[in-house]
Amino acid sequence: MHSKHFFLIVPLFFSASCFAQNEKVMKLSLAKMLNEKRITVFNRNASISNDSNYKNGIHLDAKENYGVAWLNEVNFDNGILEFDIKGKDAMQRSFVGIAFHASDNNTMDAIYFRPFNFLSQDTGRKNHSVQYISLPDYDWQRLRTEFPNKYEHSLNPSPKPDEWFHVRIVVTTPKISVYVNNNPNPDLVVEQISKKKEGMIGFWTGNQSDGDFANLKISLQ
Repeated sequence: MHSKHFFLIVPLFFSASCFAQNEKVMKLSLAKMLNEKRITVFNRNASISNDSNYKNGIHLDAKENYGVAWLNEVNFDNGILEFDIKGKDAMQRSFVGIAFHASDNNTMDAIYFRPFNFLSQDTGRKNHSVQYISLPDYDWQRLRTEFPNKYEHSLNPSPKPDEWFHVRIVVTTPKISVYVNNNPNPDLVVEQISKKKEGMIGFWTGNQSDGDFANLKISLQ
């Protein structure tokens, strides 16, 4: 089920103001979607976030390889994805982000973060703080080898690795711009490798990584 942009079959998830003003914006309670079984989880277990300040959020546990919490009946092409996210300061055990324009559990574009690199004194590690990938063909390793420093970047200023931070991703196919904590300048700008122009959205965690996600807002440009 697809539309030109995105839709939810059950309009309950739109904010009241969106209906009143006919805006192409929706704010989603991930906790509510999980309770109502409107999230399908691949290679993870999902639960309600135990952070009292983010009661509408969800937590994904850690397992081998990546996992995704797909939002059922939500389709996205171009627009803005905004959300709050939290990983941890654990070397090579915190990869947290969002997948989009996905066809299935194997085919997707994604933006993700490595919180354990945020405050590193090593410039090389710090420059690997935010990453674009296009699965299955272009994982981080291939991109870093063939296109060094093109699809990943540092964050300035860097969030604290154990704390929540805000992400805004602007998708105007094929351009993707990533802004962290209301930075007026993008922290990463790339052109999509994938030719897909629409697809599913899901919160993504990498190998041996857990993560927390909340306050998702989807807007059309």
